[in-house]
Amino acid sequence: MAADDPTPLAQLLSVPIILSDRLRHAAAAATSFKSECSAVDNQAERITLMLRSAARYATTTASLYDTPVRRIVAEVDKNLSKALALVHKCRRRNILRRLFSIVSAADFKRVFSLLDASIGDLKWMLNLFDCDGGGVILSLPPIATNDPMLSWVWSLVASIYRGGFEGRISAVNELASVAKDNERNKKMIVEEGGVGALIKMLKECDSPNGQVAVANALLILADDGERVRVIAGEMGVGVIVGVLGSAVMRVQVVVADLVARMAEFDAGVREDFARENAIRPLVTLVSFETFVDDLRGGGGKQSLHSIVEINKQIGRNGFGSFGYKPGGLEGGGGGYGRRERGNETPEMKLKLKISCSQALRMLARGSVSNSRRITETKGLLCLAKLIETANGELRLNCLLTIMEITAAAESDAELRRAAFKTNSPAAKAVVDQLVKLIKDSNNPALQIPAMRSIGSLARTFPARETRVLVPIVEQLGNQNQEVSTEAAIALGKFTCPDNFLCAQHTKTIIEYRGMQSLMRLLRANEIAKFHGVVLLCYLALSVAEDEISEHGRMLTTLQGAERTYTTQSPEFKELISNAIRRLSVYHSGDISVKMS
Repeated sequence: MAADDPTPLAQLLSVPIILSDRLRHAAAAATSFKSECSAVDNQAERITLMLRSAARYATTTASLYDTPVRRIVAEVDKNLSKALALVHKCRRRNILRRLFSIVSAADFKRVFSLLDASIGDLKWMLNLFDCDGGGVILSLPPIATNDPMLSWVWSLVASIYRGGFEGRISAVNELASVAKDNERNKKMIVEEGGVGALIKMLKECDSPNGQVAVANALLILADDGERVRVIAGEMGVGVIVGVLGSAVMRVQVVVADLVARMAEFDAGVREDFARENAIRPLVTLVSFETFVDDLRGGGGKQSLHSIVEINKQIGRNGFGSFGYKPGGLEGGGGGYGRRERGNETPEMKLKLKISCSQALRMLARGSVSNSRRITETKGLLCLAKLIETANGELRLNCLLTIMEITAAAESDAELRRAAFKTNSPAAKAVVDQLVKLIKDSNNPALQIPAMRSIGSLARTFPARETRVLVPIVEQLGNQNQEVSTEAAIALGKFTCPDNFLCAQHTKTIIEYRGMQSLMRLLRANEIAKFHGVVLLCYLALSVAEDEISEHGRMLTTLQGAERTYTTQSPEFKELISNAIRRLSVYHSGDISVKMS
């Protein structure tokens, strides 16, 4: 339940029941305003009966949506306390006490109004208990007079808990519609326990229509980190992964979208999904039919031993390529296997792959552990194959997933060594596709993440790997400044002093006329110019002594940049100074030779 109060509901209801009994006794003992106190007694009697009915229901019902009950009971308790305080003043007292506790008819009018409101709230609450057959309550309780949406949300959530099958689905769809309207409604749904109801239904429901409705509602709510954490806190991650592994394909599409959305907005949830083994079924789903179709096509390039082994596993395990078999979940749809999946339309299969690839991308973002898990499930080979064969959004998602994994590998030497060894077929397949995109694609949306990925792996390539470096050098001269800037950033990772082979890579860049393109880049916009200067500094720090023709041009350019970038960070200023100092030594030595 979403309520913060851990007190059992029956115990909570006992307090106003006792209070209402005390109010009735006090009203019977009143010596002044007897008619008014009698009216209060009648109201208190009705309240007592309704509270006792609620208490009986609370003790005999296993699944009860208690959030509105707690709010209403708290309000009833407050109103009864005010009524009791007034009625106590009507008992026989001495003259002095009567002077300081004057009671008027207006006081009773206010109390009558409060008790009438409590009666209306309790009547609405009891109607809420009776909604087992489905449908929502259209009336408005007094407690929600100033905010009608509150009672609407209460009614919808209660229907999700206790309604009939069609009524529950209808309530979920209506709750999703309410959430779409504005942020306030989303916040209210979460605060009033709507997430717990949705997770409960997702776990229990065996209808694809119901599962899609619930997943869509959660997807609308999961656009904020705080709300995502509430979903996870309601044990939603395990339920979501269970449905992902066992539901029909159209349900899996929405659930994969939900995984992606939650992972996008909260880094902690990414680890939660990993602990619940979400990555393996996602890789399985995104690779569905990919390698099988490849073998049927007889493509020589992809007849790698690892692909053959993967397809042997697909044949043995049915649904579960890479050895994954979806676990059963209560009401989760059961055995939706490879045969049923094969009967789906191509459009639905594509949607599922797009959704799963986006989920993998978000799970890998900023996470070394998740990136490692993807590589351990043969995910790299699958992503490389899809980059080669797919188009549009699926291809881009796979590429961006690779970009996230390589970014993680850049920051973690262990992952870099394990997943991107030069003799690894999966790593080779990935690099081949990245290089191909850099060379052959005219689409910056593909070229930029491909170069960023290669740059992240710069420390893994030996000096002889000019096939990787040269295409990026060529992109320094690209007419699109975003592409040329990204090329400069990637080349900077090859030539920075942290790269053990920076001198050899610098020689390759100069040999393939990278300096000419770099000088043109330095005349571009400020962002391009800044990254171009950084690359130029790295080249200057590693340039060989025999590259005398380049020293003077580099030195002049960097001296001008030093005068221009006066407000940059101390690290940047130090980089330029060190580069100028090194070039000055060679340049002065060159002049001395010529003068002699």
